[in-house]
Amino acid sequence: MQKILFLYIEKGKTITSFVQDRKLMKIKIYPNATSKITYIFVAFLAFFQNSALAIENLGIPEDYQMTYQNAATPNMADITWFHDSFLFPIILGITIFVTALLIYVMVKFNAKANPKPSRTSHNSLVEVLWTVIPVAILIAIAIPSFRILYTQQEIPVDADLTIKATAYQWYWGYEYPDNNGIYFDSLPLEEDELTEGKLRLLSVDNPLVVPAGAVVRVQVTSADVIHNWAVPSFGVKMDAIPGRLNETWFKVDEPGIYYGMCSELCGVRHAYMPIEVHVLDEPQYIAWLSKAEQEYAQFEVENENTQLVKLTN
Repeated sequence: MQKILFLYIEKGKTITSFVQDRKLMKIKIYPNATSKITYIFVAFLAFFQNSALAIENLGIPEDYQMTYQNAATPNMADITWFHDSFLFPIILGITIFVTALLIYVMVKFNAKANPKPSRTSHNSLVEVLWTVIPVAILIAIAIPSFRILYTQQEIPVDADLTIKATAYQWYWGYEYPDNNGIYFDSLPLEEDELTEGKLRLLSVDNPLVVPAGAVVRVQVTSADVIHNWAVPSFGVKMDAIPGRLNETWFKVDEPGIYYGMCSELCGVRHAYMPIEVHVLDEPQYIAWLSKAEQEYAQFEVENENTQLVKLTN
């Protein structure tokens, strides 16, 4: 859901009104205000709009987005820095250099300018340079990337919460082994189930809920084929493989709703395996946990889940 910001100025006072609308460029003007107030319309293009979204929807893709989602975890902040501030300048420099070199060669050494071509077979200095410089670039890239990879793969031993995410065709099941065996299935909302604030192909009936500021260990596995548990704003992407228990982790400080998707081709409904994570502050999480323990604890996975019937329709 896009959010459009209007600033109304009346007699030295600034009144802020947030108007949500699915059409980005649609302006709403209130009839009783048009005669006595002026307005300044501030709108951002899709990939510059992260700061203008509703506070609850923080990790969400944007139309025509060309950049990463805003980082919600330290790991994703490292990934974003590595790409935007380190890799991209190197890529841009190499691209400009190679393009300029190709243009120079085409102009300087074409058949018209050089009817008698050079018969030079090698140049020791050039050969050393085109070997040493790429090696130096790769070493420079490897140093920070090893640190980031280590941080992602090293699961904190003092995790505050453990969650087991099991992939099925085509939905997710979540278990809280530290909280009386809470277990529930998380299925995508169908078109006729979408209500205000829900997102097509992203919202689910039972989202994963975690506390803000907690280190969350996620154990990922699958009950059928290979899936992938991926949340872009967390910097998390882990394969769910039958018979294998993979682990990843994240720590989100800012409460909000974050979205992800299964990122491994897993069958005909691969596009209908969204991931929705609600990050709550401590009091809200405790309240949810008390309710969830009554609703989901000791749930027998073998019991028939009537919600799964819609997957066969």
